[in-house]
Amino acid sequence: MDEANEQRQQRIKKLDQLRAAGVPPYGTRFDAKDRVSDLIKLHGQKTKETLEGEKIACTIAGRVVALRRFGKAAFAVLQDGADRLQIYLKKDLLSEKASTVTEQLDLGDWIGVTGTLFRTKTNEFTVEVHDLSFLSKALRPLPEKWHGLTDVETRYRQRYVDLIANPEVHGIFAARSRIISAIRAFLIQRGFLEVETPMMHPIPGGAAAKPFVTHHNALGVDLYLRIAPELYLKRLIVGGFPRVFEINRNFRNEGISTIHNPEFTMLEFYVAYADYQDLIRLTEELISSLAQQLFGKTVIEYQGQVIDLTPPWRRWSYREAILEVNRLAPAVLTDREQAVAAAKELHVPIDPKWPLFNIVNEIFEETVEPNLQQPTFITDYPMEISPLARRKDADPSLTDRFELYIAGREIANAFSELNDPLDQRERFEGQAAQRAAGDEEAHVVDEDFLRALEYGMPPTAGEGIGIDRLTMLFTNQASIRDVVLFPQLRPEK
Repeated sequence: MDEANEQRQQRIKKLDQLRAAGVPPYGTRFDAKDRVSDLIKLHGQKTKETLEGEKIACTIAGRVVALRRFGKAAFAVLQDGADRLQIYLKKDLLSEKASTVTEQLDLGDWIGVTGTLFRTKTNEFTVEVHDLSFLSKALRPLPEKWHGLTDVETRYRQRYVDLIANPEVHGIFAARSRIISAIRAFLIQRGFLEVETPMMHPIPGGAAAKPFVTHHNALGVDLYLRIAPELYLKRLIVGGFPRVFEINRNFRNEGISTIHNPEFTMLEFYVAYADYQDLIRLTEELISSLAQQLFGKTVIEYQGQVIDLTPPWRRWSYREAILEVNRLAPAVLTDREQAVAAAKELHVPIDPKWPLFNIVNEIFEETVEPNLQQPTFITDYPMEISPLARRKDADPSLTDRFELYIAGREIANAFSELNDPLDQRERFEGQAAQRAAGDEEAHVVDEDFLRALEYGMPPTAGEGIGIDRLTMLFTNQASIRDVVLFPQLRPEK
């Protein structure tokens, strides 16, 4: 029997001993009147003499994460969320049942205590326990060296252990929650309506991506987990809602990396009567205001680099960025042979069957994106890689579109929406031809969306912002897995 199983068997024996003593090892409701964080905030700076004079009573609950026994007394540390507080258990101050509980305590157990605040001889802020309730017996011991657990496999696969071992992880996900709440408040204050659209689609659409497929038994049809809510949100613009947004999950059956997870959280919002230039200004305002709320400033640090989020941010056209970063001749953008040669010289891997626009875009992604560390709007994307965006009036080969890059990765994608149903049909059919030629990420023709456009959609601008990547930026995390509570992993061996 290995050590972990042996410890588990010992804990099961203690569980039986608790039951024999009349103590339910899995208790019922406990009125935890106080939070550890509040006690620390309100009384943590008080002196020993002040605490003795005030005799402050408290009732807290939490997990035992440290335990030291000294004869008829013991010190333990309770963890309440991300906060910890020492408790003092002395047999003379406890009932017989509470003393029995103290004797059967293990690391990981949940208890509730009532007592008074004081400071020990070493000046440690502590609760002197007068009453103790057993709430839940932990049958599994915490992993070896669980204090400051760093093994990423254990941290991601057993997030519950990660949260026990690394209280600072609580802060990351608390910040994520604040970011989402702040985004929601920002948009609602500006007249946006929050909506919910389907997560199972009859056909995939709204982005270039490979979908997950499922089957609906009652209808007898295959459905696709959504890759984007875009086409449904634009249907709502057609229906007369002038400003809508949705914060929800998207699913893409693609690779996993430090910035990609198969399911991810996206904000998408649409504004009638606006264009992409309006969204540039709105995006600057949104993200800089988030930084101000979180840090009280718009200059932050990310992975050792100072990022200045103070508006205005750089605007740089897609074509100019490719040419300037790589010192290429303009002909590379229009001549396939020269583009292939440039890709080879720049060590950019390409498929020899790719059309010109795919080769050029791969050069952009491999050579330009990593250099976009400070906030930068890349604008004026080619029509071929922007099938839902409106053409530029001055140059129909380009679109009124931008992507926002910060710290070398895409944070947002936005454009003036294509509202010409005939142009949209032509582009869908072009995408369908690419799909027939083997491009699994190309769009299919969405006849119902085309029908909606034929009822008339006003000039509209729309944008998607990746919540996970934005959280990475604001919590200084290098991997998307550190900001997703339960990231997708290979099956456990």
